[in-house]
Amino acid sequence: RVLLGKLDKRADDDLKSMFVGTVMRKIKSRTWKKQRYFRLQEDCMTIWYKSKKAGNAHSTFSVGDVEAVREGHQSEVLLSIADEFPPDRCFTLVFRGRRGNLDLVAESAAEAQSWIKGIRKLIDNLENMGQREKLDQWICDWFKKADKNRDGQMNFKEVRNLLKMMNVDMNEHHALRLFTMADKSQSGTLEDDEFVLFYKMLTQREDVLRVFQEYSSDGQKLMLQDLKDFLREEQLHEDGVQQYALKLIERYEPSDTAKMLQAMTFDGFLMYLSSSEGSIFNPNMVDLYQDMTQPLCHYFISSSHNTYLLEDQIRGHSSVEGYIRALKRGCRCVEVDCWDGPNGEPIVYHGHTFTSKIFFKDVVTVLGNYAFKASQYPVILSIENHCSVEQQKVMAQHLTQILGDKLLKSPLDGKIPIGLPSPEDLKGKILLKGKKIGGLENCMNGVVDDPLMGEVSDEEDTAEIDDDHHRNDSIRHRVKKSKQRLSKELSDCVVYCKSVHFSSFKHSQIHSKFYEISSFTESKTRKHIREAEFVLHNARQLSRVYPSGLRTDSSNFNPQDMWNAGCQIVALNFQTAGVEMDLNDGLFSQNGHCGYILKPTFMRNTDERFDPENPQNRDGYKPLSLSVQVISGQQLPKVNIKEGSIIDPLVRVEIHGVPLDQAKQETRYIDNNGFNPVWHDTLQFTIHVPELALVRFVVEDYDKTSKNDFVGQFTLPFICIQPGYRHIHLLSKDGTSIPPSSLFVHLQRDTEAGQ
Repeated sequence: RVLLGKLDKRADDDLKSMFVGTVMRKIKSRTWKKQRYFRLQEDCMTIWYKSKKAGNAHSTFSVGDVEAVREGHQSEVLLSIADEFPPDRCFTLVFRGRRGNLDLVAESAAEAQSWIKGIRKLIDNLENMGQREKLDQWICDWFKKADKNRDGQMNFKEVRNLLKMMNVDMNEHHALRLFTMADKSQSGTLEDDEFVLFYKMLTQREDVLRVFQEYSSDGQKLMLQDLKDFLREEQLHEDGVQQYALKLIERYEPSDTAKMLQAMTFDGFLMYLSSSEGSIFNPNMVDLYQDMTQPLCHYFISSSHNTYLLEDQIRGHSSVEGYIRALKRGCRCVEVDCWDGPNGEPIVYHGHTFTSKIFFKDVVTVLGNYAFKASQYPVILSIENHCSVEQQKVMAQHLTQILGDKLLKSPLDGKIPIGLPSPEDLKGKILLKGKKIGGLENCMNGVVDDPLMGEVSDEEDTAEIDDDHHRNDSIRHRVKKSKQRLSKELSDCVVYCKSVHFSSFKHSQIHSKFYEISSFTESKTRKHIREAEFVLHNARQLSRVYPSGLRTDSSNFNPQDMWNAGCQIVALNFQTAGVEMDLNDGLFSQNGHCGYILKPTFMRNTDERFDPENPQNRDGYKPLSLSVQVISGQQLPKVNIKEGSIIDPLVRVEIHGVPLDQAKQETRYIDNNGFNPVWHDTLQFTIHVPELALVRFVVEDYDKTSKNDFVGQFTLPFICIQPGYRHIHLLSKDGTSIPPSSLFVHLQRDTEAGQ
């Protein structure tokens, strides 16, 4: 059964031509251009392609993995062959996560348009599918995978193999019983509807049924009063419960009869609990909900380090793609490493290494095109400048000409400012962070200092290497400071983010201006974290923290420690997946994914003394307890592709916050069941600074002889947790969703006894 929602595939010309198939060129570089035959499969979900020469070898990808389609020469690869193929025949498929793009050239502009429009329609259709349609689509996908002989039916042997693929270890007898019950036509095979029935019996949610029956007065349905009791007692809904209960029935109840009775059946109840309203993340905090009119230094800002790199720092590939990916993820501070390039054109790469090079002007063009697609709030361009005065002038020219009005070149209102503007004031603006000749006041008064002899680069890797007691001459040589002059043109582009060297908190308190910003290496930051003044310093001005120069593999540090001290611009290697990026994604998943999160009041107030090491000393200190009952898991992905292997899942709950809150606990592991494991294990935590805490749920495949394998995770701010019975929709290592994998939990938050 092909599930296409509102899209009629037979009447759509674009889809028709995609079903027939098209020969297009797959482009990897100026020299690698090969013809491939592409075709959309009957399920409208899978695109199949093969080389014209190769025997039966073919590849496929799912439309669900495609994030966007770009028309024309909108990737580096297609730009490099722009002279060969016109833009109306070229397009790029951008995949979710960290998978590379697919660059294609069609034989004609019309064919290119068919594929561009067709894939966009399929993506839209997929995004508009309801929870139930998605599940049906998923079942349909499994059916296709298991139906080895492609006869549209499944015999018992195919069903046994399917169960293994789905992570189910079920004894033969039980599997056969379900198979026979589902085989209504008694043909010895399962067809369409029979397979759906088999799947539904397989996924019977006893855990949810138990909750449903506890509140149902007749065991069959929840009357309005039953549902209200459940919402009040378990989900802790207080206001407008009647309205909310009616809304849930209207939205999730499939039976019209039940709707007329203002009741909810078990199917409706399960749909509600699997929806965004039944998820762990409070829907009111997904959209923009914070005050955006505070000074810039009062926000945590989503920030990327070495944005141009897609891999490691020594031989990695530099690419404008790095900027596009970071900006589309809501990143609001990106970095460029600028060096003198050929023919007077500045280039961007990781200096003194073998990383490839890209033109500065191409980075600025991408910034102009993508800065405000994910968020309207300001983007900070952090410049590490190694260029001669001549090429700095060229940089200033590119910034001014390409960005136009988007580039902020003078203080707002044209007055001498007395404090930093807010994200709201700076909507749609790009701010340059870099060295500046003199101060803001001087520019406003028309006074200009001489171009100063100064260190233009503000990354202090030399200190970092020395701190870490590494005496590796080649690395030390690489990061020597260069004394060089600054061009007035580039200096004039810097307004609210003047880079200055940090001496001490005492010095800052007396001499610092609000528009000055210092950059700290991670090891320097760790030293300063121990000083209580750091939080206060960050209430007055911006700080940027970046990874050690020794992290040549593009690994990341834990950003939580830096946020605990109020550091706003904590720059991470977005290209490297792992717990550090999970925390970053978790913190910035609230407030409309806009890249700015308002710091807690006690970190913005210069009269308060908040010490992350001793949180119990602050005013209004109220620790909370968090109780997480991990009930069950649903359709966890397979980790090992080996045919017979089935995972032994365990769940770990981690609290990331101030040192006193750092904690992790795990459930026991369940043998051989990734399909519907049941734990019913309760984990307890005490949280002293809930405003700064993040909670990370991790599923791993237990292995007694080696390190456990990662299965999925979900991270969110403690304050965004909805109490009660909730589903947690798991994400892959890359932070992309892996439906329908989820955990079912019960959460309780209380003030600690005795407080």
